[in-house]
Amino acid sequence: MVRNILAVIAGIVVGSIVNGALINLGHYVVPLPPGADVSTMENLAVAMKSFGPEQFVFPFLAHAIGTLVGAFLAALIAVSHKMKIAIAIGILFLIGGLAAGIMIGSPMWYNAIDFIFAYMPMAWIGAKVAGILRGRELPR
Repeated sequence: MVRNILAVIAGIVVGSIVNGALINLGHYVVPLPPGADVSTMENLAVAMKSFGPEQFVFPFLAHAIGTLVGAFLAALIAVSHKMKIAIAIGILFLIGGLAAGIMIGSPMWYNAIDFIFAYMPMAWIGAKVAGILRGRELPR
């Protein structure tokens, strides 16, 4: 039980670090529009109105890969209930994404893509890959 709790904590921490790193990397790969200030949530909400679709690529990748890595690590560390733990990571990241989407006011087209494809599918894939690497398929 302790190892399962540690698996959840590790999944959340490492997934969040990956998420944040990719968000920050994204600003270098896909520059923000001129004059865009994303230093606070309020400024981000205002700046987002000037974003093109290209500015949403890295946030999506950050959410998807952060969830994938967090769920994968949690399923790898957990002793039992690996798929449930990985899905729990996906649910926690989805809740965070929903809250951020509401607070920031991101476009509905982006929210739909992000909420449908970045969280639960990536948690499931992370658990499956962890199961394959450990030499056994996880239950569905």
